[in-house]
Amino acid sequence: MEGDFIKINEWLQPLSWLYGAGVGFRNFLFEVGILKSRVFQTPVISVGNITVGGTGKTPHVEYLVRLLQDKMRIAVLSRGYKRKSHDFLIADEDTPMKLIGDEPYQMKQKFPRITVAVDKKRTRGISILENSQQAPDVILLDDAFQHRYVKPGVNILLVDYHRLVIYDKLLPAGRLREPLKAKDRADVVIVTKCPKELKPMDYRVITKAMNLYPYQHLFFTTLDYEPLQPIFSKAPKTPGPLAQQNVLLLTGIASPQQLQEDMKPQVKSITPLTFADHHDFSQKDIKRLNETFAAMTAPKCIITTEKDAARLAQIDGLSDEVMSNIYARPIRICFMLEQEETFNNLITGYVIKNSRNHIVAQQKDDNKVKEENVEETNKPKKIVFR
Repeated sequence: MEGDFIKINEWLQPLSWLYGAGVGFRNFLFEVGILKSRVFQTPVISVGNITVGGTGKTPHVEYLVRLLQDKMRIAVLSRGYKRKSHDFLIADEDTPMKLIGDEPYQMKQKFPRITVAVDKKRTRGISILENSQQAPDVILLDDAFQHRYVKPGVNILLVDYHRLVIYDKLLPAGRLREPLKAKDRADVVIVTKCPKELKPMDYRVITKAMNLYPYQHLFFTTLDYEPLQPIFSKAPKTPGPLAQQNVLLLTGIASPQQLQEDMKPQVKSITPLTFADHHDFSQKDIKRLNETFAAMTAPKCIITTEKDAARLAQIDGLSDEVMSNIYARPIRICFMLEQEETFNNLITGYVIKNSRNHIVAQQKDDNKVKEENVEETNKPKKIVFR
């Protein structure tokens, strides 16, 4: 099977060259200024990747929200993948998921105090947010590394540990959306989904292989799992000791492998039921879920992701048995190598330094110094007789 996959990739290599030429030409137009990147007054932090597939964008954006939400007004701007609406839209707590997409919906449900907006045209979205009555102090762009019409103040590139970009190929032979050189645009590179037992030698090898510039900061994060949350009120708060559970692991995300590997030692057995990223569950899928779970041996439960839970909670047809035994597994990211404080200071320092209040205060200080200099210049000179 592996040989066939490599052979297919070799046949697709000429298409990757054509794709790379097109993407490279577009990037060239931005580099020479024919296509313009716009800078905004509000601090903008972009989180994205250069690969197809999940690198952990949502939990990293959530980390930034938790870091900043008590200090300033935050807006998260996403394109709203697969949403059933158009143009710019600000979500409230009652906005249906279909109008904003699953990830913005999840973000608004978890952080109701922040502004969550969607717009395919990020420049327009930022402009509207900046001119709104409750203008944000910082804007987080979700999945915007390729959206070069915006020039963020901090550009964060996420790289999956299990699929390092340095060993990957351009689409369609590999998963790269852009040539490897695109990583040079990042101010911060984060290697995500690292195994917790990563050795010091592994860090050194990856750091050298990434070959970053001195101005770029490299961090490593791993996934940490929070207690299970029942999706429906029919389910008890906990399914009981996980070590005794036969688990149906239901996922509609790009890279479920890490979740599977992390859960294996914690449960009695795992039956994976895997769908594509952002999958819209059909009644056929629901029937398959009901039947698969009914056939499993007790004690048993279903564990899914927060993103999938948001979609499942709005679907009819789930059996009572499924609704009474299905749980979401929230995840958070944790920095490794004691890098958390360094990352936090980097982000908060940028936002505070570039906030409107700081700039206004700085301008006032500069004007005060200028006025004092003018007053000093206009003072009559004291004549000293010798």
